[in-house]
Amino acid sequence: MSKTYIFGHKSPDTDSITSSLVMCDLENKLGNADVVSCRLGNLNKETEFVLDYFDIEAPQLIESIEDDAEVILVDHNSPSESVDNIENAKILKLVDHHKIAFETSYPLFIRTEPVGCTETILFKLYKENGLTPDKTIASLMLSAIISDTLLLKSPTTTEDDKQAVKELAEIAQIDYEEYGLEMLKAGTDLSSFSIEEILSLDAKQIDFKDVRSIVNQVNTADIDDVMTMKDDLEAGMNKIIEDENLDLFMLLITDIVNSNSQVIALGKDVCLVEKAYGVKLEDNTVLLEGVVSRKKQVVPIMTENA
Repeated sequence: MSKTYIFGHKSPDTDSITSSLVMCDLENKLGNADVVSCRLGNLNKETEFVLDYFDIEAPQLIESIEDDAEVILVDHNSPSESVDNIENAKILKLVDHHKIAFETSYPLFIRTEPVGCTETILFKLYKENGLTPDKTIASLMLSAIISDTLLLKSPTTTEDDKQAVKELAEIAQIDYEEYGLEMLKAGTDLSSFSIEEILSLDAKQIDFKDVRSIVNQVNTADIDDVMTMKDDLEAGMNKIIEDENLDLFMLLITDIVNSNSQVIALGKDVCLVEKAYGVKLEDNTVLLEGVVSRKKQVVPIMTENA
């Protein structure tokens, strides 16, 4: 029997990687042994910290799949964020917490909810099937929810996320606040990354109506530290704008301690940033106070004002 590939989005984050592993475990427990956990890119430092902390092997790295392969998508549903030949695959299931961005010519299992993290939904699926994740799986799920909600401080956080963290922390036997802060800080060390790597760590192509854009987000414990690289970051952003024919590149440098984001914006449509937030860019940058969520505080606001 052919394998079913389970994977999250390109430029994978902690939710994407752990959701692949967790969904694989869930499928196994539901009787589907022919599944393989995969990833569509390299691990970021935060995810490396998580997998090393719990001594878990990373999902298999893949660049493409064979035509007519069976797949399960987690933490994404946009074709532009998926494996390159996703249009030739047979999507069996989809579990996600983002807006719907695709359609198929056939029915499939879809579970999407407006929660802070895909793992919150997967935890519900365990319980709905009379299952309890083991300590290791609970630790992965907990890590992802902490990551996506910035320790439950992000505006994307829901009561479902908070309840999941409470229950998963008990199963994993972890002080989630202490562990979570250590995990988030581990993900903010950019010292070993090149400019090109920083600009692709968590980059998403998001078109605001007719404004062709990339929004990249990097977390930090010190915005000033990242801003020392501003000239090099701008040079890299301008190259991507030219190569990808973009109208706008937004780089969000998000302070996980104080819950603000410094944005660097380049491109012919930078005025959209000023219009959306009622701010004035100075030397291509401005502090967006209280903005930490790309999904809830950037995409809808920018789209509405485009």
